[in-house]
Amino acid sequence: MAAFLLTQICTHESRDILEVKLYVGNMTYDTTDEQLRTMFAEAGSVISVDVIKDRDTGSSKGFAFITMGSQADATKAISMFNGKEVGGRPLTVNTAKAREDRGGSRSNYGSNRGGNSRY
Repeated sequence: MAAFLLTQICTHESRDILEVKLYVGNMTYDTTDEQLRTMFAEAGSVISVDVIKDRDTGSSKGFAFITMGSQADATKAISMFNGKEVGGRPLTVNTAKAREDRGGSRSNYGSNRGGNSRY
């Protein structure tokens, strides 16, 4: 049983290491997840596609994140699609960078953290 669990953990970890997230920018606002999935599948295994949408309107913000199945697939996708014109716009495709800590959290919105409280 322990060997089975160890095998499952190692397989899961090695699979996660192989996956590479790409940033895709300068898209038209009507580009869909499915269009990107179909296009990037030409380069290799597409694990997930996430077109980023405005929280209030639900409309596209013009960029997406695509997770490719391996470093080789990601490299091929970058070479195939970076600068490629789609819908009249040249795409920007590169390896996604880790999200920066923007400091604070939204849960503290409106709290009085200064020393000027009247209460």
